[in-house]
Amino acid sequence: MVGAEVLTAEHVAFRYAGVPVLRDVNLRVAAASTVAVTGANGSGKSTLLHLLAGVEQPAEGSVRRRAGCRLALLPQRTSGIDALPLTVAECVQIGRFRPRHRLGRDDRAAVSMIMERLDLAHLARRRLRELSGGQRQRTLVAQALVQAADIYVLDEPTVALDATSRQHVHDLLAERVRAGAAVVYASHDAADAALADRTVRLTGAVDRSVSDDAVLRGP
Repeated sequence: MVGAEVLTAEHVAFRYAGVPVLRDVNLRVAAASTVAVTGANGSGKSTLLHLLAGVEQPAEGSVRRRAGCRLALLPQRTSGIDALPLTVAECVQIGRFRPRHRLGRDDRAAVSMIMERLDLAHLARRRLRELSGGQRQRTLVAQALVQAADIYVLDEPTVALDATSRQHVHDLLAERVRAGAAVVYASHDAADAALADRTVRLTGAVDRSVSDDAVLRGP
């Protein structure tokens, strides 16, 4: 059952170096629901997710998150992380780190579970720079999903994944939604987007706007 709104964008606009990227974005995301953001390359999908996550601030309008809601972000461009001497297990564990908090039994269990579910356990001691594209993507998805978040904002979470791994990711997302979380993810894949409760589409090279009722799915 869809819950109360946890994330809202109202009349949001964004510009890079004065060039319009998004205009008049209106989007409402409820707990226990999934929203897929689609659109052509360069339409502003990543920018919209960064605005929702608070990484970027809108030039106009507002983005509001319900008080007390924890947010986990999976950005699309994370190439810099490869330079760090991290193993797969260490990278996933980062998702459980909190200030003044040491990893406990529950944290280790959550890390172990997500690594098993995403077929990463046998890669636990492998360095990130040694991974294939699909293995690296599964590791970063695991880092995001291992967090005990109320809102998951994921940029192309299934890119570079085979069909089996894509299904595992969507199974995990469905579990998070059943537990009450909200999930917003960008995708260029129609089949991936079709799994969401609702799809919004960024359209147009000039008028890059999105409406909350751009495309509706479900009952």
